[in-house]
Amino acid sequence: MEKIDWLCVNTIRVLSLDQIQTAKSGHPGMPLGASPMAYVLWDRFLKHNPKNPNWFNRDRFILSAGHASAMLYSLLHLYGYDLPLEELKRFRQWQSKTPGHPEYGHTPGVEATTGPLGQGFGMGVGMAMAECYLANYFNRDGFNIVDHYTYAIVSDGDLMEGISYEAMALAGRLKLGKLIYLYDDNHITIDGTTDITWREDIRKRFEANGWQVLEVEDGEDLDSIEEAIKQAQAEKEKPSLIRIRTHIGWHSPKQDSPAVHGAPLSDEEAKQTKRALGFPEDKMFYIPQEALSHFRKAVDKGAKLEEQWNRMFEEYRQKYPQLAKQFEDFVNGVLPEGWDKELPVYTDTSKKIATRSASGDTLNILADRIPNIIGGSADLASSNKVVLKGKGDFYCDTPSGRNIHYGIREHAMGSVVNGMALHGGVIPYGATFFVFSDYMKASVRLSALMGVHSIFIYTHDSIGVGEDGPTHQPIEQLMSFRLIPNLTVIRPADANETVESWKLAIERKKPVILVLTRQNVPVLDPNLYPIKEGVKRGGYILADVDNPDVVLVATGSEVHPCLQAKDILEKEGIKARVVSLPSWELFFEQPEEYRKTVIPPDIPKVAVEAGSVLGWREIIGDNGIVIGMEGFGASAPGDELMERFGFTGENIANKTKQLLGR
Repeated sequence: MEKIDWLCVNTIRVLSLDQIQTAKSGHPGMPLGASPMAYVLWDRFLKHNPKNPNWFNRDRFILSAGHASAMLYSLLHLYGYDLPLEELKRFRQWQSKTPGHPEYGHTPGVEATTGPLGQGFGMGVGMAMAECYLANYFNRDGFNIVDHYTYAIVSDGDLMEGISYEAMALAGRLKLGKLIYLYDDNHITIDGTTDITWREDIRKRFEANGWQVLEVEDGEDLDSIEEAIKQAQAEKEKPSLIRIRTHIGWHSPKQDSPAVHGAPLSDEEAKQTKRALGFPEDKMFYIPQEALSHFRKAVDKGAKLEEQWNRMFEEYRQKYPQLAKQFEDFVNGVLPEGWDKELPVYTDTSKKIATRSASGDTLNILADRIPNIIGGSADLASSNKVVLKGKGDFYCDTPSGRNIHYGIREHAMGSVVNGMALHGGVIPYGATFFVFSDYMKASVRLSALMGVHSIFIYTHDSIGVGEDGPTHQPIEQLMSFRLIPNLTVIRPADANETVESWKLAIERKKPVILVLTRQNVPVLDPNLYPIKEGVKRGGYILADVDNPDVVLVATGSEVHPCLQAKDILEKEGIKARVVSLPSWELFFEQPEEYRKTVIPPDIPKVAVEAGSVLGWREIIGDNGIVIGMEGFGASAPGDELMERFGFTGENIANKTKQLLGR
């Protein structure tokens, strides 16, 4: 191995160390131990263009162990990304481009927001799935316009998390041969050596689930790491895990100690480490010119790779003009002309329809018109109504299948949906029962933090689930999702609101969750109510009177008993307005004047929702009451539960009269 290679490896190490020492905060252990594998991957294999981090056919690289962010920032700076040295000097500081854990959309070249361990592992699986689907869809003989690998560096902690078990099993079953993970096997966690909690045979675990497992006994052996990556690339059907034995905090006085995981070294310890690596002890952010020149070769190399791809794509365009246009539309998020025309309109108000059923009908029409919609369910596809009829099942050796069988793996499904959205070119969705969304909370939160176009479909949305009982009846979930910034939650009241909700989920290109009923609910007459415009605004006047005495506000299935209550109250001389509020987030995006017009602050209000009452004061203020759930549900038929817990027109009317003193 050439001298320049070790100079470059140690430059990554020392530059990472200097970031942490300057910030007096961070995780020095992994950058000191894992820099050799990162260098080999980035220098000899990674297909990327530092001057265009968004080049579509680049290899994807995820640092799943996001606590080693200083190493990633060193790589990005050294290889010529738009991340100046000044930003590395502001590591973990206010408004820097170098936050404590990598953030997608914030730092050029960061492919995914990682930090919660295991999430990057799952998102990488999603990226590889998107690459596989698009390659099957677009590639033709001699024109592999979608052809890249997905790499990640994963840690002991990533592999301990349950999400990685689920995502690993899914990746093996799907035969994601272009997924390659480098495992930083340093035997250390925060609390001590890994054997205090973990003695499983990693090789057997991964091999049992259809992975190729390769091992490098010495993490400082650059040649062996290179050879292992080549072997991984040669395996076309199995994803690969390369287990590399490293030493946390390499060459520091705290090597192989938990103490080097998440705290800076002392000044003297940092000097000793630099001395051991052959670097000046008293120079901060020192980058040898010889090393920098070597790193920056990636700029010209990356430009040439993209230029070659562009030439190939122009030839592809000449031979396959329609496919080329469609590829560009997929990548740029351009929807086909007429995608939202002639969607279902439900006019027969004599029949009740579950919003999950209306969702399924709408999704299938959208999928016919938008060929890059792809998704599935955590083994509940028929219940969630998300089967794409006639679209086939997705496996990496199945051309163009679009139904993903996630299995009973909600954790993995959430991160995989995010990974596909991050990759681009597809519109992914994942579905399960609403109560099981708790298993996905970390992934949904990350989708909001990243602002990616992930769609989550949650059915069986309330105590209306019925006989399955309180274990399956969501209570606090709806309000908890509303607390997540940058997440749009939509709970439609009927089939027609559901259609409009799907249009928003497609158009917004941000994370959206659709919360849908199991039980059948009445259909709102689209000729009578302003549903199309109303849903877009998140809340609207459904039924009105002149000078209302009270405003009844509800979401989802509870809108209908409010309409019943309105009729009851009017017979007793009380004038009630009914407001449907399918999305708080969309409603609060509206001008204050509009919101006050819909829900006037000076009129008493009754809010009705079969979920937690917490938070509704934000809508009704102090001049009102909330009819909701104060505890868990129960096991009984759904209609009986709705009645016993007070979600009836009669109870709403009685509570309203009490509020008004009538």
